[in-house]
Amino acid sequence: MLSEKNLFLLHVGQTSPEPLMIEIERAEGIWLYGPDGKKYIDLVSGVSVSNVGHSNPAVVAAGKEQLDRYMHLMVYGEIVQSPQVKYAKRLTDMLPAPLESVYFVNSGSEAIEGAMKLAKRYTGRSKFVSFNKAYHGSTHGALSIQGTEFYRNAYRPLLPDTWQIDFNNAEALDIIDNETAAVIVEPIQAEAGIIQPENDYLLKIRNRCDQTGALLIFDEIQTGFGRTGRLFAMEHFNVVPDILALAKAMGGGLPLGAFIAPRDMMMTLSNKPALGHITTFGGHPVSCATGLAAFEEIIKGELAVKANKKGNRFIVNLKHESILSIRGSGLFLAVKLASPGLLNKFIESGPGNGLILDKFLFCNDAFRIAPPLTITNEEIDYACDKILSLLDKIIS
Repeated sequence: MLSEKNLFLLHVGQTSPEPLMIEIERAEGIWLYGPDGKKYIDLVSGVSVSNVGHSNPAVVAAGKEQLDRYMHLMVYGEIVQSPQVKYAKRLTDMLPAPLESVYFVNSGSEAIEGAMKLAKRYTGRSKFVSFNKAYHGSTHGALSIQGTEFYRNAYRPLLPDTWQIDFNNAEALDIIDNETAAVIVEPIQAEAGIIQPENDYLLKIRNRCDQTGALLIFDEIQTGFGRTGRLFAMEHFNVVPDILALAKAMGGGLPLGAFIAPRDMMMTLSNKPALGHITTFGGHPVSCATGLAAFEEIIKGELAVKANKKGNRFIVNLKHESILSIRGSGLFLAVKLASPGLLNKFIESGPGNGLILDKFLFCNDAFRIAPPLTITNEEIDYACDKILSLLDKIIS
């Protein structure tokens, strides 16, 4: 009889020639457990998904309670579903005006697609400006604004009238003009290796958009829900977008995304034609129930604020001759190593040494530290010891 690993390779669509092939039987907090009892420290959180930890009791309880009530009822938007209403109200209560209308979807890519369609519909324009080394998803629209030709080229032709500029280059903002529907930007670039905006760069983009009538879309798919030390990363910079895209941690571990905008803007998708954007499973009631529970855990537990001290503990502890620098904020850190070759060896050696690690798509010499926000100081110290020991081992 074939093993599950063999069946995985035969019957599950693959994303790379060499997947990790780690078998996980259960997960709790920051720990993943294999069927043989081996445990792994999760320093990735499913790429900023499991912000309140794996198998969080409040999240699990909310999901079970909603399962007992109902699951899918009807395509999105036709029936009043309490989990959607409650979550939308709680989210918008915590967001600045005029971000008041939530359109729930299934994922980050769909949140970006919906935001792009809304921008085109509202402005009557087609031009999009995005940034080099930005990642917004893998569907055709999202891929069209991705910040690297490496991943785009095999799927051309893509959307026309899309333009990329360098992040933090204020002089290039002249490309935003009165034909631009929207500028799409991560408040903190994630897959570029956690790059912060400099010299009020987001404010300069906001001002240029206001001058030209272009909309500003923030992609907070990775940076939202306490990850950077604030509930949403835009709070660090006091800049409010016209449209906000969310996903990943939004569902508390279940699939959920959203794009959020002023109500009058969002209403343009509802007519001429109706069903301007539609989704069958977007805002699934179980996902909304678990998402709301996770959101409350972040707020009540002050996990965003605590992430700052926890991130600093990683920075203080991770001193090694192979670590050149650590950048980022909260529990959203990039650890720069001495060379790409060392990074690759480090990442590959992680699982064998009890570490779930990940590098960035567009940064070849740094790995991410983005554990669940619930990680304790003792667990941070343990993780740091494991990281330093592994570095010693691979350079010896």
